[in-house]
Amino acid sequence: MAIEMDTSVNVLGGKLESCSTAPMTGFFRDGHCNTCAEDQGSHTVCALMTAEFLAYSKYVGNDLSTPRPEFGFDGLKPGDHWCLCAGRFLQAHDEGCAPKVRLEATHARALDIVPIDVLKQHASGETS
Repeated sequence: MAIEMDTSVNVLGGKLESCSTAPMTGFFRDGHCNTCAEDQGSHTVCALMTAEFLAYSKYVGNDLSTPRPEFGFDGLKPGDHWCLCAGRFLQAHDEGCAPKVRLEATHARALDIVPIDVLKQHASGETS
């Protein structure tokens, strides 16, 4: 059975913009924070990686900075954009170390977990 992707709409109600193709990101590895019912982690928040957030993520058990060549993953560094799990973003927000987000590239399904005012508080203001 084929996985059915949710409609590509961002948190502002517009067309979902690309988050990153270098590194290639997203649940579907299509450069967008698209999602589907099978995306248990809701990889829907397009975030700008910072050293502080990468250290925090590693500390709480999700090491995003160490290369994993066996998975074709070079590791993230500050300045990279990445589709984060909405729950991890909210956790980082609660801990005071949330990264900036690109609202235009953050999927509307993120709103199931993260309130829009929290996302807007961390908006980067950058567009593609």
